Amino acid sequence: MNMVVCIKQVPDTSEVRINPETNTLIREGVASIINPYDLHAIEAALQIKEQAGGKVAVITMGPPQAETALREALSMGVDDAVLLTDRAFAGSDTWATSYTLAMAVGKLGADIILCGKQAIDGDTAQVGPEMAEFLNIPHVSYISRIDEVRPDMIKVQRLMDEGYDVVESSLPVLLTVVRELNQPRLPSLKGKMAAKKAEIRKWSASDIGADADKIGLQGSPTQVKNIFAPQAKKDRRMIEGSAEVQVDSLIQELRGLKCV
Repeated sequence: MNMVVCIKQVPDTSEVRINPETNTLIREGVASIINPYDLHAIEAALQIKEQAGGKVAVITMGPPQAETALREALSMGVDDAVLLTDRAFAGSDTWATSYTLAMAVGKLGADIILCGKQAIDGDTAQVGPEMAEFLNIPHVSYISRIDEVRPDMIKVQRLMDEGYDVVESSLPVLLTVVRELNQPRLPSLKGKMAAKKAEIRKWSASDIGADADKIGLQGSPTQVKNIFAPQAKKDRRMIEGSAEVQVDSLIQELRGLKCV
């Protein structure tokens, strides 16, 4: 059972900087963490490995500093790591990112591909499903439980607004996971030491056979035209008193604003 987990580094700071030319996040020199949802994807792959055997590879696309995230994944017990790094990838939207990752996953080969349901910086939840389309394989999103894994199929529970769906899929398949799925393990000291020495493969656009017209800013059909931080509003007033008094005061306030 071969599994590939796609992870993303996201800014671990409130001081987010934007490239004025591309309207994309400036990641160089900014402290980053593994996208929290992706940690649950790593844990899911490791649990499948422990139960059904196989190997787990982790892959990310980003600047050289993204190697830090890969080593953290290795310290958790992942077997292999690949960094997709090339200036040609810069400025990729979700479509170009999905294409690039799909090309790399196709080169690695996988029975199960796992992703976090979304990244906390972009919040689009598009990359996982788009990857599945490029790979021409089924996908199931919002996985909250994995019930059964066999060499030819997987049975999972998909979180819904009112309960969950039970879904069976053939392999290969791509899954996007939610926080409810598991509790990510902490790296062991032995794992951290091994991760420091581990070799991380670095692949460029040519290494994965990517079409130059489908990657980076040039290959992105969507582009951010404007990005800004919302203005903080300071015209707030705290309503005090018992619950009944607060409700009455709020109703009167809303009536005064002609909201009710």
